[in-house]
Amino acid sequence: MQKALVLMNVRLKEVISQINDASGMRIIRAILSGERNVEKLASLCDSRILKTKKELVLKSLKGHYSESGLFSLKQGINCFDFYQQQIANCDKKLEEVLSKMNPTENRPKYPKNNKPRKAIRHHKPNIENMGQHLLEIFKGKDATVLPGITDYSWMQLLSEIGVDLEKWKTEKHFTSWLGLAPKQHNSGKRNRNYKSKGTPKAGLIFKQAAVGLLNSKHIALGAFGRKIRAKKGGLVAIKAVARKLAELYWKLFVKGLDYVENGIKKYQEKMLANKKRSVSRMAKELGLEVVLVNS
Repeated sequence: MQKALVLMNVRLKEVISQINDASGMRIIRAILSGERNVEKLASLCDSRILKTKKELVLKSLKGHYSESGLFSLKQGINCFDFYQQQIANCDKKLEEVLSKMNPTENRPKYPKNNKPRKAIRHHKPNIENMGQHLLEIFKGKDATVLPGITDYSWMQLLSEIGVDLEKWKTEKHFTSWLGLAPKQHNSGKRNRNYKSKGTPKAGLIFKQAAVGLLNSKHIALGAFGRKIRAKKGGLVAIKAVARKLAELYWKLFVKGLDYVENGIKKYQEKMLANKKRSVSRMAKELGLEVVLVNS
């Protein structure tokens, strides 16, 4: 669709974030129905877009419509609609599978969590009460308490790992299976070549969560990752944060939530102590005195 619009010099993609959002789709369908008036087409945009970008939207819609371009646009929107229906069918099947994993007659009575679930920014499945389904499957333990884990990524991990995490004896066994454990193949001056067998999909899911955590300013794992990134680069940092997150995931379902929360708290306290020690050392080198102020 975007390519067809550009060929007709309709530069809508430069003005709105995604042409497949509600505003863009309304405009495209109107164009295919025969509308050419730029004012009427622009009026189909969301009011928030018109408030700040109305002139740009009008300018972007002054194209040169051609028969070949409109044909390509029609082909594109037909493909888009087909795949949207396929995605809807997948969501329906996923909901059926979650219900089968936790049938109503055997469903334990866990208190319903009325707190809002974490927002899913992209590709949110259209599954009713997805979070509640997962809570009941995992007997009330909620993986979304961990940083970077949403109901969607949790469901993906369920499909790759399953419910029983005790089949891995320790968190180290678990991270090794995920392909997130550091490799030790060097001894002194001797460097050995190592061919990776690849990372299981579950390991990639943890890595995707780690990418977002590296940019977080108020999460301990983000600070841990940025420290490693400064020394060894982004790829090493992503893998390290993913390993820490995977360890927390294993501990949550094997050791319990209290164990995980205490572990995170101790880690944050350790980071704070390291910062204080670093500041004191720098002050001593500069001949200054550090005065602690209770806030």
